[in-house]
Amino acid sequence: MLHLSAGRVGSLLVKRATAALSTSSARMSSHGHDVAETTDMSQPMYWDRVDLPLPDRPYKDANSAAEKSLKQKEKGPWGQLSKEEQLALYRLAFRHTFPEIKKPSAEWKTVLGGIFIFLGFTGLVVWWQKVYVYPKTPRTFDEDWQAKQLKRMLDMRVNPVEGFAAKWDYEKKQWK
Repeated sequence: MLHLSAGRVGSLLVKRATAALSTSSARMSSHGHDVAETTDMSQPMYWDRVDLPLPDRPYKDANSAAEKSLKQKEKGPWGQLSKEEQLALYRLAFRHTFPEIKKPSAEWKTVLGGIFIFLGFTGLVVWWQKVYVYPKTPRTFDEDWQAKQLKRMLDMRVNPVEGFAAKWDYEKKQWK
């Protein structure tokens, strides 16, 4: 019989885990999958939110040479900057303006379309069940049957004190 001690099992598991870790990146790259980048959530983040108008960091951190020269011009008087330069400086700090953030999305159309598709499919299922699954309605649901049953109950004087027959006038042949 094959017996393994706890130490031997542990060492086998450790060897297997280290082998799997060392080949996982090679295995991922060999299949053509992109490895997702991790985000350091301890660093300040940029968010476009109406309730937090000033994000923790500017939208663009890495600037090109033109953007660096524009940042140097920013330190001087703003009256010397053109409208385009002021807009470019704004876009370095913020991704969207307030009107762009508040702009309604067209997501409601997708949601409404999904609801209508779901309701249409449900209607088809109900129709299919009515045609192919459920039996025909019983004859007791017919109006003729119900009229005959009503006449029979009145002739038998069903519950004549407080019930059904008590509401029928037998001399005038009409409801009281």
